[in-house]
Amino acid sequence: MKNILVSALLVLASVSGANAQQHYCIIDSKYILEKMSDYKDAQSKLDNLSKGWQKEIDDKMAEVDKMYKGYQAEKPMLSDDMRKKREDEIVAKEKEAKDLQKQRFGYEGDLFKKRQEFIKPVQDRVFNAVQKMASSKNYDLVLDKAGGVTLFYADPKLDRSDDVLKILGINK
Repeated sequence: MKNILVSALLVLASVSGANAQQHYCIIDSKYILEKMSDYKDAQSKLDNLSKGWQKEIDDKMAEVDKMYKGYQAEKPMLSDDMRKKREDEIVAKEKEAKDLQKQRFGYEGDLFKKRQEFIKPVQDRVFNAVQKMASSKNYDLVLDKAGGVTLFYADPKLDRSDDVLKILGINK
């Protein structure tokens, strides 16, 4: 999505800029975010939640493994009905662990929701600061070199990441 937007903006800038000098700059959103304590705190919260959830899932999978090993040891002594019952218990426990993993780390799972809750407000502040900087300095185009936009060369004097940090009230 971001690449499409940047490509569209580049095409628009090249078409509309035939008669006028275009003003543009480059920022590094990764650099900006790494300088923000709000972002570091949010990322730390996410990491802690993720580690706790992963431990919860690992514990459930270890329990499944323990059940399976116990079943393997007792299998020769079990009747067909008991074998089936134990196999069903193991499968159900494994499904429970996988469902929990999907709930925590799957598409639009708990981690995604927490990332939206913790990180998005910080990213929105950066976005608003970039817009403010771009409009105040009359930039027609602002490129982000951190987001996967391939730049073969960028003159360091075009990088306005520090200007964005100033607007956010953050010193280098």
